[in-house]
Amino acid sequence: MKIFEEIESEVRSYARSFPRLFNRAKNEFLYDDDGNEYLDFLAGAGTLNYGHNNDLFKEKLLEYIASDNITHGLDLHTNAKKEFLETFSEKILKPRNFNYTVMFTGPTGTNAVEAALKIARKNTGRENIISFTNGWHGQTLGSLSVTGNSTHRGGAGVTLSGASRMPYDGYLGDDVDTTAYLDKVLCDSSSGIDKPAAVIVETVQGEGGINAASFDWLRNLSDICKAHDILLIIDDIQAGCGRTGTFFSFEEAGIYPDIVTLSKSLSGYGLPFAVLLMKDGLDQWKPGEHNGTFRGNNHAFVTAKAAIDNYWSDDTFSKEIKRKGEYISERLEKIVAKYGDGNFTHRGRGMFKGINCINGDLAEKITRSAFKKGLIIETSGADDQIVKFLCPLIISDENLKKGIDIIEESIKEVCAKEDSIPEESCYFDDVVLDTNN
Repeated sequence: MKIFEEIESEVRSYARSFPRLFNRAKNEFLYDDDGNEYLDFLAGAGTLNYGHNNDLFKEKLLEYIASDNITHGLDLHTNAKKEFLETFSEKILKPRNFNYTVMFTGPTGTNAVEAALKIARKNTGRENIISFTNGWHGQTLGSLSVTGNSTHRGGAGVTLSGASRMPYDGYLGDDVDTTAYLDKVLCDSSSGIDKPAAVIVETVQGEGGINAASFDWLRNLSDICKAHDILLIIDDIQAGCGRTGTFFSFEEAGIYPDIVTLSKSLSGYGLPFAVLLMKDGLDQWKPGEHNGTFRGNNHAFVTAKAAIDNYWSDDTFSKEIKRKGEYISERLEKIVAKYGDGNFTHRGRGMFKGINCINGDLAEKITRSAFKKGLIIETSGADDQIVKFLCPLIISDENLKKGIDIIEESIKEVCAKEDSIPEESCYFDDVVLDTNN
C-alpha cells in the first residue's frame, strides 16, 4: 500500500473505506491480494449493474479487440457505434415510444449533465436551472451548480451560479406537495426566481440518500414544466439501466422527459460511456459545439449492445429486478422493525434501496462491521447516514440473502455496543416509500 500513500492524491475516498489491494472480480464478488472474497454491494457506485466481468459481454469484447477493430474513433462512424445505435433504437427507444436523438458526450456522467444544461440554455435562451435539495449531478462546475451537497460544492473554489434550488419530494414532510410550491414560484413574477431553461431531477436521489420521488410527484413536475414551457431533464445516470426495475427509472410514472442523461451501467462492463437523449427539435448543436476527444467509446458500444441484447430484449430481466427488490424491501422492513426502535427507516425503489441510520457515525460503524464480515457497501446522504444498497442486479438469490444477512448481523452487533442512539436536533421522521407505487 506504500505507493498509494506516497504519490496518490489525498482525494481518494473509497480506498479509505475499503483498504485492501484488490486484484480480481467476478459477478457479485471482489477478491483481494490475500485471496479474501467480498460480496460487492457497491458495484462501482452503480456502474456494474450486470456484475464484474460478465461472461456474456466479455466474449464479445475480446472478439472485437482480437479482430483489431476500432478502439478510438473520435465521433467517426464505426460498425460498433452503428450496431449499438440500431440495438438501442429497436430494443429500448421504440418499444417505449420514445423518439430521442442520441448524443455521445464525453465518457462521464457529469459531462452528459453539462451537455444537458448547455443544450437547454441554447434552446430556450434562458440561463436559470431549477434543481432540488439533496440532488447530485456531478463534480464539474455546471453539474456542481445544480448539486445540493455543500462539501462538494465547496470544493469548486468559485461561486456557483445559474441555478435555483427547490425542495424535493418529501423534503418538507409527507403532507406538503413541493411541486405546488414550485408552480407558485414560477407563477409569481416577484418570487425572485428567474424563469428557468430547465428543471433537472433524479427520480431516486442516490448520493442524496436514496430519496425516491413518488410517481404522482414526478407527473406533477412534468405537467408544471409543460405548463410553463420549461424543459424537463431526468438525470438517470445512477437510477437508470434497470436499477429501479425498468430500463429508465421514470417509465412507470408515465412521463416523457425532454432530455435524459445516462452513464454508469450503460456500457454494462464498467467501461466509461455516457449519452444525452434529446426530444425531436432540441438537437440545436453546431458541429463540434460540445466536443471531446473521448466521446463515444467503441469498446463500450460493444458491451452496451450485448447488455441490451441479453437483458432487455423482453421484460424477463425487469421482472427479476422487481422480484429481488420486493425481497430486499421485506428484509429491510423486518430489520427496521426488529432493531429500529423508531431509529431506523428504509427507503428506495426496485433494487435501489437504503437504510436510514439517523447519523453518519452509526452508518459508518455498520458498514465497517460489514466489511470485516466480507461485504463491501457504502453510505450516502447529506451526513452519510444511509447504508446504500447497490448490489449487481444479476446477483443470485443466495448471495443477495447472504449480503442482507451480513447487514443485519452488523446492525445487531453495532446496536449492542451502543448505550443509546444519539438524537439529531434536525432529524425528521422519514417516509417509508411504497415500493409498489
